[in-house]
Amino acid sequence: MPDRSEETQAERIARLEEHVAHQANTIEELSDQLAEQWRVVEQLRTKLDRLTERFLVLEEGSLEAPAVTRPPHY
Repeated sequence: MPDRSEETQAERIARLEEHVAHQANTIEELSDQLAEQWRVVEQLRTKLDRLTERFLVLEEGSLEAPAVTRPPHY
């Protein structure tokens, strides 16, 4: 029969192993979430690039405004 100090060490090791397993699981979940957020950021960056290009094209088109003329009542 193991003495009290060996039993306590075994329990402590088991708790530490359980803690490490829990941390490894948490790290994996966080990594998955980070990867998903990165995909979302990339999608948003692509949309922003397209919208920026579209805005620039519209802005260029609006620069060709008609010349300012005096209204007829002057």
